[in-house]
Amino acid sequence: MYFSRSPRSPRSPRRARRPQGSLALRRPRALVFLCLAPLLASCFASSGGGDGKASGADGGARLRVALAFPPAENLSPYGADATILSRLGVTEGLTALDANGSAVPALAASWRREDDRTWLFTLREAVFQDGTEVTPAAVAASLARAGAARPAPAALAGVTLTAKAAGAAAVRVTTAAPDPVLPLRLSSPSLAVLAPKAFGTGKEDAVDPVGAGTGPFEITRLTGTAAARLDRFDDYWGGRAQASGVDVRFVADGAARANALRTGEVDVAEAIPVAQAAGLDAGTRRETATTRTTSLHLNAKSGVFEDPALRAAARAAVDASVLAAGVYEGHADAGAGIYGPAVTWAQGKRVRPSGRAKAVAPGGASVTLATYDNRPELPEVAQVVKQQLEKAGFRVKLEVREYSRLESDALAGKFDAFIGARNSLLDTGDPVSVLAGDFTCDGGYNLARLCDPDVDRAVGTAQTAADTDERRDAAMAAEAVILGTDAVVPLVHQRIVTGVAANVRGVAPDPYERALVGAGTRR
Repeated sequence: MYFSRSPRSPRSPRRARRPQGSLALRRPRALVFLCLAPLLASCFASSGGGDGKASGADGGARLRVALAFPPAENLSPYGADATILSRLGVTEGLTALDANGSAVPALAASWRREDDRTWLFTLREAVFQDGTEVTPAAVAASLARAGAARPAPAALAGVTLTAKAAGAAAVRVTTAAPDPVLPLRLSSPSLAVLAPKAFGTGKEDAVDPVGAGTGPFEITRLTGTAAARLDRFDDYWGGRAQASGVDVRFVADGAARANALRTGEVDVAEAIPVAQAAGLDAGTRRETATTRTTSLHLNAKSGVFEDPALRAAARAAVDASVLAAGVYEGHADAGAGIYGPAVTWAQGKRVRPSGRAKAVAPGGASVTLATYDNRPELPEVAQVVKQQLEKAGFRVKLEVREYSRLESDALAGKFDAFIGARNSLLDTGDPVSVLAGDFTCDGGYNLARLCDPDVDRAVGTAQTAADTDERRDAAMAAEAVILGTDAVVPLVHQRIVTGVAANVRGVAPDPYERALVGAGTRR
């Protein structure tokens, strides 16, 4: 059994709830900064934090945060928007991940495995942001909705679970097949526990997390894909947040985020471009090794790259070392596999891919390569990859959009190739889950549209391994099979730079990129 070390015991008394009232473009010109700074200033001023000192009635300055990615799916917790909610301290799951990638208590104070398919999670006393109790029935209903979502959340790829209330303070979760990493899986932001009101929208598949989470901050206003206002949730089980709220702006332009931090318009700016990092004071730069890998995904289901020999030609054309040293200016490592250097155990277990198709001359085959600009290095990466593919004999059309306007087309296979950055342990912390979600026939985030029986077989074998070392060995064997299809070409393993104002405390950049602002974040 895992016992809680959290601030409060599982069923302690609580306070009454208070009313919630191209390469040539690598260096952006200074003119861009000057044009965007007034815009950002007016944005934050309008949300109550323009003077940099605004605070709530109960004390604690409001935080001003610039995020790179606007909501792409109306803040649905079952897709890419799930991490927006977790990074802002809005939602939580039954469990969380610690720095070593182990499951630790969150809304569940403890758990134990009853048999190979059944786990019992004992809940702590907590309240949803609408004032209703976090009950076993509410938790079970929330997990059931996640399990029924289509496409399935990446954390549930290949997994069928049933959750039922077990008495007054526990939830029993049963899986169709043995799942030795269920506590890790339930830490996923896409399996956050939401109040029943989140599902009362009248639309079968719609989920509205506003006012339905359990974290230290609740969303009180959402302005489309431009901004959000969060206020402190005073009945948070983990203790009252030190900041009275968070004013969030979604700023896709990386140079604008960096300049907003330099000029004091924001307190925290995520995903600072490497081209801008050197311009920040050393005390405001936080570089973190992550499990994020930037990869080239080749559409294996239709178009030019349905031919494995042409996929092999594309893989052979790419020189990842140029990207790490050039575009990322040393803030990344050349791609070694799906798991990078931050996954330390993987380095001694890597298996060499075998059975690859023999590359053929592209002969002028025309392909469309797509990427997004929320991560400012990606268009530069795409330009270099475009040049490398063209040198090998492909004809390449490059398409760059903002992520929320690109994701659905990418998943639908409307491009021949796609460059994206993916945190391999984001969804569950389990190395096998990302393989199931991204590369199997039933995977919910299969950008390469790969459906290969050998891959499914290898991933399935890894999913059944219960012992930690055996599971890791099986994951590396499955990685080799996936890389052998040439449907994905790892390019670089990233380190992220977060900008944090000198007077801000309690921001802890997370290698899993699930957390950013929490109850202890303050200025």
